[in-house]
Order: sequence, then structure tokens, then C-alpha cells
Amino acid sequence: MAISNSLNSGVNGIKTFSKSLEVIGDNIANVNTTGFKGSRVTNKDSFSQTFREGNTVTNGMQVGSGTSVASISQKFTQGVLSTTGGPTDLGISGSAFFKVSNGTNTFYTRAGDFRLDTTGKLVTNGGLKVQNLVGTGDVEIKADANKTLSSFTINKDGTIKIAHTDGTMSTTIPQIGLFNVPNPNGLKREGDNLLSSNDASGVPVAAAAGANDIIQGTLELSNVDLTEQFSDLIVAQRAFQANSRIVTVSDSVLEEVVNLKR
Repeated sequence: MAISNSLNSGVNGIKTFSKSLEVIGDNIANVNTTGFKGSRVTNKDSFSQTFREGNTVTNGMQVGSGTSVASISQKFTQGVLSTTGGPTDLGISGSAFFKVSNGTNTFYTRAGDFRLDTTGKLVTNGGLKVQNLVGTGDVEIKADANKTLSSFTINKDGTIKIAHTDGTMSTTIPQIGLFNVPNPNGLKREGDNLLSSNDASGVPVAAAAGANDIIQGTLELSNVDLTEQFSDLIVAQRAFQANSRIVTVSDSVLEEVVNLKR
């Protein structure tokens, strides 16, 4: 029945734009999250019912059943690098990721708000250890034997220069690793600013020298544009209301049809 088709279209629209509101809400909530990448929703039309096939004389007649979600994907555009001055705050200029490990599993992140643990290893706020360029070892920042650490500098290529209190210098090798992901949108969000690789993302590989830079003393801000999000929010809200109205009107018409036989 045509009336039930309009009801289904309205319901499908409500489901679709509810998901849009969820994504927009998540984006706005993370507007100040370090290294966060905003997401977007794209829609597709649902299956169309064919009333008449087209031929050389007449056009076909079809009517759709509303819309559904086609994809929810993150936008991996560069966020602004905000200067913090923190020696273990690291921002990435480029499209690569830091690799971190809990000893069992490895993850990828753009959030470089790191710290040093009691053993001199560079770790996330959750205690995951930052991996070196080889990807199989933890990054350590500590003085040479029988010396005391004074300060350290992290270069754009990830090498670490350590200054000792006696005035001597040393350079650590291998450097902090950056890794490229063939399909970043295939990465799985794990929470805590962490992403995990899988078949959809492809196997991450060490980033080529010079293509990505580590900027010490900075943090990458969220790439969420609040102006754009509020604009999208208004559109999604109005679309949700319109589809709700379709459901209400379809229900009223169905009620009238039922009452015809009384």
C-alpha cells in the first residue's frame, strides 16, 4: 500500500538522521580532544519499488522507500598544532601516526600528549609505550651510564638529543617512529585516542623520511569545525522533524482508511 510505503520512508529517515545527530554530537563533544578527527555521515537512497518498467515508448515508474546510512567516515585532515612548550608534547605535521603498545597489542594515535615514566620510557597518559621507528622497541629518553640527564631535544625526524649535566651530548638511535596507514578510514576506533589496524586499514608501514615531521612542544588540536557542525546540526534536526511529520501524517491517513468501513 502506498500509505505504508510513506510510513516506511519516514521511519527510515528518522533512523538515518538520528545517526547523523549521533555523529555530530560526538564531533562537538570532542572539539577539544587532542588529535581527534571528526566524522561525517553520507546517505544513500533505499530500494525503489517498480510500478512500471520503462521501454522505448514510456518511462518506467518507481518510488523509493526513503534513505539509509551509506557510510560513517573520519576526516583525517591536519589539525592545528598548538604550542605548549612541553618537552614530551609531540605534534605531527603530516598524515602519519605514532605507534604505541601495551606489551600485547599495538595501536596508532595522533595524540602526542606523552610523558616519561619512572624508567625513562616515553608513554601515553594511559601508560602505553611509544614505539621506535623499527616498531618493535620502546622509546627511551635517559642519560648515558654514570651521567645525569639535563634536558633533551626531539628533532623533526624523531631522533633524540640528550644533554647531560656535565655538558656532554648524546643522540639516541633508532628514533621515534611515525607510520603511514594505507586506508586510515579502515582503522578501528578503540577509545582513549587509540586506533587499531585490521584488514580494512591495511598494514601500517614506517613513514618515509621528510614526508612527516614531529614538532616538539606542540599538540595537534581536534580538526572539528564548530561552525560546520552547527550548520550540519540544523540540517539534520530539520530533516529529522520532517521525517517525523511524514510518520504522523501517514498514521493519520491510515486511521482515516480504517474508519472508512465504519
